Amino acid sequence: PRVEVPEGVRLVFLPPYSPELQPVERVWPLVNEAVANRYFADLGALMEAVEGRWLVLQGDRELLRRHTLFHWWPGAKGSA
Repeated sequence: PRVEVPEGVRLVFLPPYSPELQPVERVWPLVNEAVANRYFADLGALMEAVEGRWLVLQGDRELLRRHTLFHWWPGAKGSA
């Protein structure tokens, strides 16, 4: 009620969970596979595991494409 919206700006309220509007949300479960049900001695060890998983994902473009490329996404080529 106290938010002042500048002229020319329109607020759009999104649902609390809308992964289809942010494709990277569907990547997090792939990242979590590297750290789920594991113990890490410290934050550095956790970060190392996550970074390693990102490197694996970076090298597997097809896996990322299957999880993030929606057929209706603007510019989506080769999607079903």
